[in-house]
Amino acid sequence: MECKYWIDVKGFDITEAYSFGLKEKEKREIRRIIFDHFDYIVDKWNEFERRK
Repeated sequence: MECKYWIDVKGFDITEAYSFGLKEKEKREIRRIIFDHFDYIVDKWNEFERRK
C-alpha cells in the first residue's frame, strides 16, 4: 500500500496525488489522520525546509 497527498496550507485542504492498494475506508482514515495533525505536519515540513 502506498499513497501521497498534497497539502494546501492556505486553504486547509489536502488532495490525493495517488494511492495504490488502499480501500476507500483506509483512504478516509488517512485523510482523518492528516487533518487531525494538519498543523503539526505543516510545522515539521517547514522546519525540514529551513534546514536544507
